[in-house]
Amino acid sequence: MQTLLTSGAMSGAGRQLALLLCGWCMAAAVPGGPAEEGCPAEPHQAARYVAAVYEHRSFLSPDPLALTSRKQALELMNRNLDIYEQQVTTAARKGAQIIVFPEDGIHGFNFTRTSIYPFLDFMPSPYSVRWNPCLEPHRFSDTEVLQRLSCMARTGEMFLVANLGTKQPCHSSDPGCPSDGRYQFNTNVVFSSNGTLVDRYRKHNLYFEAAFDTPLEVDHIIFDTPFAGKFGVFTCFDILFFDPAVRLLRDSEVKHVVYPTAWMNQLPLLAAIQIQRAFAIAFGINFLAANIHHPSLGMTGSGIHTPLKSFWHHNMESPEGHLIIAEVAKNPLGLISTGNTTGKTDPSHRKFLELLAGDPYSEKDAQDVHCDRAPKSTTNASPTFNSEMMYDNFTLVPVLGREGHLRVCANGLCCHLLYQRPTVSQELYALGVFDGLHTVHGTYYVQVCALVKCGGLSFDTCGQEITEATGMFEFRLWGNFSTPYIFPMLLTSGMTLETPDQLGWESDHYFLKKRGLSSGLVTAALYGRLYEKDSGLWETPPPHIHTGTG
Repeated sequence: MQTLLTSGAMSGAGRQLALLLCGWCMAAAVPGGPAEEGCPAEPHQAARYVAAVYEHRSFLSPDPLALTSRKQALELMNRNLDIYEQQVTTAARKGAQIIVFPEDGIHGFNFTRTSIYPFLDFMPSPYSVRWNPCLEPHRFSDTEVLQRLSCMARTGEMFLVANLGTKQPCHSSDPGCPSDGRYQFNTNVVFSSNGTLVDRYRKHNLYFEAAFDTPLEVDHIIFDTPFAGKFGVFTCFDILFFDPAVRLLRDSEVKHVVYPTAWMNQLPLLAAIQIQRAFAIAFGINFLAANIHHPSLGMTGSGIHTPLKSFWHHNMESPEGHLIIAEVAKNPLGLISTGNTTGKTDPSHRKFLELLAGDPYSEKDAQDVHCDRAPKSTTNASPTFNSEMMYDNFTLVPVLGREGHLRVCANGLCCHLLYQRPTVSQELYALGVFDGLHTVHGTYYVQVCALVKCGGLSFDTCGQEITEATGMFEFRLWGNFSTPYIFPMLLTSGMTLETPDQLGWESDHYFLKKRGLSSGLVTAALYGRLYEKDSGLWETPPPHIHTGTG
């Protein structure tokens, strides 16, 4: 198993709290060493804590469909727990105060409802019972996994978050009780530094998990810590939905989220580290994400993400697990606010404001695709085309030449790109838009503006999964989104996360600006979620989210 203090390079930034458009300084994280920060944005040492997440390559059942005994199930789970114990010991030596382990890391996946049963622990309610499994191991039967986790937290003197399968008996008088007389849940557990069971979260948005039940009511779990205040907790697929992920953050005191996941990467928009980082930026929080490590299944990507920088791990080659430890602020500084301080000095910002005001942008090499007001065929306009991206039918326009302004629309969403390129690489890039209901592997409504590198030189390769690129851009990407829930994504060659220079609302358009990429651009996207179009329910945004009204 590998241990690194940091595992990637991200930007650090200082901000004036009342302003959106401000100057940013850089912080680079050196693999194997601490971040070297060149700006005074981060709070002083006393206002920080040490977090750890572990990406675990789990021992899996050779046949998850086969029936087995509790003894055999425990033998397998204890092999995984032995590794967890080693990581807690390592993290404790480095001063970690909280550690997060991944979803499915102890028992595995692809079970049936029946075959998973021997792997389930009994889960008493932490609201009705105060229990330290390490000190009271015989209080409840079938709690061997909970006991080991409790003892790890106690020995390591740290908060511990882990995922396991749990069971809860129910009576036939309960109208929701399954026919076999028990509920089975995909459960995250939280232990305090003395081993006490603090809380549990039962996954609400299951992802093709036939072995588990959906709780009758959504768990909205917030736990308090002596070192950093309030943490929220949810699991994997939950990140794409309002409940519980967004609703938790209506509590303005929740500045941190712990996130066990078993995420299969899907580029160009939903790689694990991509959505993790975007969530941290969008809500201005620290996001502690632990993924499972099975590269053959496309499962890798963990990180400790703050609004200003990230410490991440994504490795499709190594068979080993990976421990990330980082020091982060107790009260993270956000990247998003309102206002403008650069308009008078930044020529690109002046052009941006002219375009928002409806003034034409005219330059010799520019392309301008005006979906609703320009002639369909002009001498300098590129044709739109359609291509599948993330199983959705995107409308796109190619990015040609060294500079220009592009505009492409679908339904009510229009996406814009104002760009300059120092050199034009032999690669095809395209600006794409989608405004509609996504219906594959889940049903949810999205609005997306995305600048992507295509898989080849033909239009039908735009939207394919790629990880390497050489094309360098200075750009501003924006759209007239009808939701306040927008997740900014910026990914460059080699699965490198980048931090936007500026982003936020301007004249009812949400924008992202970036100059000085560290490597070739793979994806720059604004990924909007219209939760109310999933179910017809609209909720007031939490205090972390700005709505574009200033």
